[in-house]
Amino acid sequence: MAEPETAQLPPSQPPAAESAGTSRRWLPLTLVVVASLVGLLAVFSVWAKRQLLETDSWVDTSVELLDRAEIREALAGYLVDELYANVDVEAEIASLLPKEVAPLAGPAAGGLRQVADQAANKALEDARVQALWADANRGAHEVFVQIVEGGGPNVSTESGDVTLDLSAILSDIGSGLGLPGDLASKLPPEAANLEIIRSDELGAVQDGVDLFQTLVVVFVVLTFALYGLAIFLAGERRRETLRAVGYGFVVIGLIVIIARNAAGDALVTSLTESTADEPAVSATWDVSTSLLSTAASATILYGVAIIFGAWLAGPTSIATRFRGGVAPYLRQPRLAYGGLAVLLVLLFWWSPTPATERFVPSLILIGFLVLGTEMLRRRTIAEFPDRVGTFSAAGMAQTMASQTRESIARRTSTRTDRKESEVAISRIDALERIGRLRESGVLSDAEFEAEKARLVGPADGVTITEEA
Repeated sequence: MAEPETAQLPPSQPPAAESAGTSRRWLPLTLVVVASLVGLLAVFSVWAKRQLLETDSWVDTSVELLDRAEIREALAGYLVDELYANVDVEAEIASLLPKEVAPLAGPAAGGLRQVADQAANKALEDARVQALWADANRGAHEVFVQIVEGGGPNVSTESGDVTLDLSAILSDIGSGLGLPGDLASKLPPEAANLEIIRSDELGAVQDGVDLFQTLVVVFVVLTFALYGLAIFLAGERRRETLRAVGYGFVVIGLIVIIARNAAGDALVTSLTESTADEPAVSATWDVSTSLLSTAASATILYGVAIIFGAWLAGPTSIATRFRGGVAPYLRQPRLAYGGLAVLLVLLFWWSPTPATERFVPSLILIGFLVLGTEMLRRRTIAEFPDRVGTFSAAGMAQTMASQTRESIARRTSTRTDRKESEVAISRIDALERIGRLRESGVLSDAEFEAEKARLVGPADGVTITEEA
């Protein structure tokens, strides 16, 4: 007696090999997650470096601050307070009046105080006063940078404070109120000086800035290195890993925006003692972190571009038809890179992100676009080796239209075949049903043949003959 045959199962994958495959699959994604966390720190650190240590960014921000009505109102109140605290306004007015009406200087000084805030606010809108504000901020920040970076030939790091000197603006406001034009010479040195750093803080600030500048470089380099390593280790899943990198960029940008809004709300609540101060503090935060918002938006834009690139290299019918349509032109380097050059000119003319306004980030962006173009060229040429041709916009449109027609024809043919198959199955079911009815005596032979002729029909090439 023969032994029963046993079913042959395919050999199972060894546990070690299965574990290795799983680790290779998860390692790139883990690296993407770690790189995104480091990238989040990189975005905040790059923003802080630009905002705190770049004089042009500092001055631009200060000018934007003065453009906000809430901040002008607060600054005007501060300057008027400083003016009355450091200048005997009554005596100055009395010196301008004849002796007969000099006793009116006191009431005049009191009445002038009531309109001084409004006059100072109006003065801060003047382009000349705003230029003084920008110059004061530039001078203070240049001294600040020299000090925290170790000093310069004209700056001592051993003593002295870093202050924002607004005495020129204060003197200009005084002149606008009718006070003597040489008011600045009568102001004490500490009048209208906003303290930025005290001398006893310089050592700690210098050490902190040195560490901070090092961390900025580390965070940025480590972010791109981890992303690159993840894509390199992904093997056949490089496109999926690249798409994950794009999602990582988008998530970083969204987290930065959410954190900025949450921190702004907390800061306004903690720094304001009354609701009257909230508009000025809120406006200051919005302007001071505008570069952070711009960086977050740019990061999201880069992420969307990366996701689109990964989709363009994917297996979807639209992406495949596009690659097939541009294959004859990507095959020719002069056309592929000529198109990229046109794209770069338009990109830098539009300048949608800060990276297009800076030399090193611009070089990195150009490098990534060149790399992406070359990868798309190689994939497309390998996928469509028989697609050749010369550049023509009409030819490209014709090729893509032809591919679209082929795709529609395939879909129509598939739907037709499916419909014919369903009709055939329905006929077979009906024939089996009337056959059972004839066997059970419900239908006579003549009725059966009539139903069969109706179901099959002469149009299908079937000839029905009756038995003698």
